[in-house]
Amino acid sequence: LGDRVRMSSHFNHPGVFIRSIATRGSLGGLSAKIIEMIDVLKASVFDYIIVETVGVGQSEVEIAGLADKTIVLLVPESGDEIQHLKSGVMEIADAFVVNKADREGAEVFTNSLIKMLHGRPEVVPVFKTVASQGIGIDALISWISTERIHNGRKLYLYVEKALKLIQNIRLKDINKKDLLQGLERSYLEPDFNLYRFVEDYLDSKQMK
Repeated sequence: LGDRVRMSSHFNHPGVFIRSIATRGSLGGLSAKIIEMIDVLKASVFDYIIVETVGVGQSEVEIAGLADKTIVLLVPESGDEIQHLKSGVMEIADAFVVNKADREGAEVFTNSLIKMLHGRPEVVPVFKTVASQGIGIDALISWISTERIHNGRKLYLYVEKALKLIQNIRLKDINKKDLLQGLERSYLEPDFNLYRFVEDYLDSKQMK
């Protein structure tokens, strides 16, 4: 999304870069070039790279396969919508943020959300923030900074990223299980490069 008008107090900051990206018809609600753009930013000096998606739908499910951590942002007025989150976003969220937590009904909404998350096998934190006043932001940033990504999660992310890169080139005959097996053999190597892996994978399939 990256709405610079909405982020007017930040976009002129010398340490902040904001870029809106059009999906250009890409299925799933994400730009076809999002992986490459994120990797360019990773190679720079930025401490955090945030991809903001729009609404609740397929784009959120897709971003979970591309981002190190997926955070779902809600407001107290989301109470009527929260039941619809169960089938998709509830499962892929690594954390929830209830923003505008100073509004009426925020405490009840947050408690309801926490109760809904009791069935998850892992602990999913719920943060309360008032972004306009900076309340709760430090705790959220601390969680983002300190929570480590285990190797199983890294492998899953590599598979999803490789799949998207390959789909940008060719849409048919992609075997996800084959991708997983190839990545399992190579992703922990010190010189592993996802783009080189994708090129080698495509070359090997074209040779057969």
